[in-house]
This record gives sequence, structure tokens and C-alpha cells, in this order.
Amino acid sequence: MSKPLPYGRQFVDQSDIDAIVDVLKSDYLTTGPQVGRFEAELERLTGAKYAIALTSGTSALHAMYVAAGLSAGDEIVTSPLTFAATANAALYVGAKVRFIDIEPDTGNLDPEQLGSAVNSATRLVVPIDYAGHPADYDRISEAIKGRDVTVVADAAHSLGAKYQGRPVGTLAAATEVSFHPVKPITTAEGGAVLTSDRELAETVQLFRTHGITKSDEQLELLDEGPWWYEQHLLGFNYRLTDIQAALGFSQLQRLDSFISRRRQIAQTYTAELADVQELELPVEREDVESGWHLYVIRVRDASKRRRLFEKLRELGLGVQVHYLPVYYHPYYRELGYERGLCPVAEDFYERAISVPIYPLMSDNDVTSSIERIREAVRLVH
Repeated sequence: MSKPLPYGRQFVDQSDIDAIVDVLKSDYLTTGPQVGRFEAELERLTGAKYAIALTSGTSALHAMYVAAGLSAGDEIVTSPLTFAATANAALYVGAKVRFIDIEPDTGNLDPEQLGSAVNSATRLVVPIDYAGHPADYDRISEAIKGRDVTVVADAAHSLGAKYQGRPVGTLAAATEVSFHPVKPITTAEGGAVLTSDRELAETVQLFRTHGITKSDEQLELLDEGPWWYEQHLLGFNYRLTDIQAALGFSQLQRLDSFISRRRQIAQTYTAELADVQELELPVEREDVESGWHLYVIRVRDASKRRRLFEKLRELGLGVQVHYLPVYYHPYYRELGYERGLCPVAEDFYERAISVPIYPLMSDNDVTSSIERIREAVRLVH
């Protein structure tokens, strides 16, 4: 049987292991110097003035929403073609979620739908950089021009990508990124908020530490003693450890090579599968440098998707589907959402299969994956 290939996998080498061991031998396993070092490197690489590391992409979303002013009774507008965390984090603060449809080529939020979707309750528009392809931020901003609405990005897939030459992390008022093992870099679990807004950054920093501060700039009482600290808002323990931050810093040194390898694999897939008429291949728009977190093929005949998916699994490809529209989940149905809400996103989901793409794939792995995709299509069709 051919070598099994998952759809995604972390790339951890000896330099990463050494970085972790060094922290384990140090005085600080958490709340030490490695987190600040990691954040400074994120700032350098993305161009964001502030990077705040947190325990996960989900906690980063939660903190970002709160810091951007989202509260009970407000509403976010976002795409349903995402992991549930994008919407869940709004529900955490008592806000509501309005789903709008996607562009059929990229899978990203459709700016044309924003004009009618945004209303007096809308506080945030949350584009998702689906599969690592940045959303069309200029058109999104133009669509809400003059409205009291803030754009914050769910860029869990797209660290290292660019839109019109500008890096992810500088395209919205604030940006969430994820460091899950299959993402562009990993800290095992982790995430960050990137922003150039100092007040927003300070709120995220407070939020990740129970809302507690020891900073002289924030304390109300300055002469109580060196032990003094104050809670200024209701926050959470969302602190990334020094162990994770050291791994993240080490990984960031190879971010460019990771993205370059993903781009090479995507280009090979596109060239070698272009003649497979039964499949629709993903796109990369001219003004974008995608991070290619996912390579999502779509069957032209939705009725064949399940059989093709199962055949690919039989052939040793650990394919996956990204994503069920969020409102398909029973929890969201109980909130009143119904199928049919976003027909383009639903059609995208019904035909989508994510095939292997990750930096550790060798050229032979890529060739083998292509051969197995072609074979599966032949057997199913």
C-alpha cells in the first residue's frame, strides 16, 4: 500500500526541540521572557505594531472581539465557511452572528453582500482568509465605508500570506492567527492577535491575564507596595507558556520556507490536475500571495463527493472536508438558523475535499498524491 498522507501535518525539527529543551532547563516555564521574544518576532515579520500571544486561535478571537468593542446585543457579520470558533467567540460575549454568502472562486466572504447585511446592530465584520487566501479587504472596507463598523480578520489559515503586497496582520483593525499543528507555524496549541491599535492591544493583554495588571501606567493606586496588582476587567487565563513561545519563535525562522514549499506543492497540483475535467481546482487571485494552508478540490458533480472522499481514504490519503457551514451544526439550528441561508457556501461545502498539502511533503509524496487523486476520480466516475 502507498504511504499514508494526511491532509496536513506539523514540521518540527531539531532546532525546535532544542528550543523547547532550553526552556525546560531555564527558570521560567511560563510568564517568562520567551513570550515577549516570540511576540516581537511576530511584529517584525508581519509589520503589526503589536502582537499578543494567547492559548489558541479561539481565545485570540474571543479576546479580539472583546477588545474591538463587541458586547451583548451586538452583531458580527461573517462567512459560514469556517470552523465554528469564528462564530462561537461572538456568542461567548452575548453577541449575535449574521452569516452572509461567499465568493464561489475563493470561498471568502462576498463583499457585494455586505451593503444589505450590515445594520445598526453590526459592530464587526469578520472576513475569513479561507485556505490561506486573504479576503478582498479593500472591497470589504469600501462596502462598509461610512458605517460605524470595524473589520477584524480571522486569519487562522493565512499567516505569511499577502494581499496587494501587504502582509496578513496589517489588513484589518485587528487580526487573529492560529498556531495549531496544521497551521503555517505551530506552538502545539496557540494563537495571537495582531494590531497596530495600542488601546486594542492593551485590552487584549489585560484580557488574557484575568483582566489583571501590575503596570504603573494602568494602576489606580501606585503606592500600595511592590506586590500590588489590580483587576480592571473580567478576563481569562489565556496566557501562552514560554515552552510554546520558544517553539513558536523557532518555527517563525522557517515561516518563509514553509510558505514557499506550500506554494510549490499547490502549483504542482494545479498543473498536474488541470486536465481532470471532473474536478474544479482552487484559485489564487493576481493580487494575492496565498499561504495555501489548504488545497481544496471540488467535484463538479456533488453526488460523487462522498464516494470520491471514501475512495481517496481507501487509497491512503487522509483527506478532509473544510468546512460544514457553521449553521449546519445542531447548536446553531437550535438558535434558529436554517439550511438555504447561504447557497453558494452550501454548494462549496457539498463539493469540497481537502487533499494533502504541508511543508514536509516530498516531491515523491506530491506525485503520489496526484496519482491517487487521478486514480480515485477514474474509479468513481
